[in-house]
Amino acid sequence: MTSGTAVAQNLATAQRLLERAARGGAQLALLPENFAFMGRSEADKRAIAEVAGAGPIQAFLAEQARQLHLTVVGGTLPLRVDGEARCAAASLVFDPDGRCSARYDKIHLFDVDLPGREEGYRESAGTVAGHTVVVAETPLARVGLSVCYDLRFPELYRRMTAAGATVLLVPSAFTVPTGEAHWEVLLRARAIENLCFVVAAAQWGSHENGRATYGHSLVIDHWGQVLERLPAGEGVVLADLDFERQAAVRAGFPALNHRVLGH
Repeated sequence: MTSGTAVAQNLATAQRLLERAARGGAQLALLPENFAFMGRSEADKRAIAEVAGAGPIQAFLAEQARQLHLTVVGGTLPLRVDGEARCAAASLVFDPDGRCSARYDKIHLFDVDLPGREEGYRESAGTVAGHTVVVAETPLARVGLSVCYDLRFPELYRRMTAAGATVLLVPSAFTVPTGEAHWEVLLRARAIENLCFVVAAAQWGSHENGRATYGHSLVIDHWGQVLERLPAGEGVVLADLDFERQAAVRAGFPALNHRVLGH
């Protein structure tokens, strides 16, 4: 997606893409980070932030999951936090009955100045960091929830794998410079070291706030091989995940059982 400041327009795009995914046989669909709103500043999130359990964006996700008989994961949307002017960047899982079955609040916030560029980000200006690792049970698999900058912190994914995750979800809005340098190699590393599938739905293109995002939505298998990708443009990536093969590889190549540090 190339999300902007018009929530209704973003949701219309998301609906069209979710319908395409369902027609293609998807059982689980992941939307990118900031799928419903990409504001001009971090503070803009407050204007459209919802209370947990109520609001048009959450109602949209529930309706799409129910109508399409899909597990739908809303990459992130801003949810209000009691006593805070800032919001949580929440990734919500809706089951095929339209029930919100899991919530993950982004833990690692993107407060950086890009090396060699006059480009900086202060995500914490509008976002409250989460603190809880979340693995969600879905009809497809046990999925570990993460968002964008979390990708650089492998210990998070180790904890999700230890909790039984076989699929790692990474909705993102990676910048172009960091995406070109690190996006795919980090995703493949998380897949390889955890013997997990990785599903990464990305923002792409030029946004109204002047930001350019890298795109390259990917589905990667447990051996680190890219199954499918969409480098650029609006669209859908579909892939079949072979969980029997994953289990066989984990049994025959038991690296996860050989860990010494970190137990």
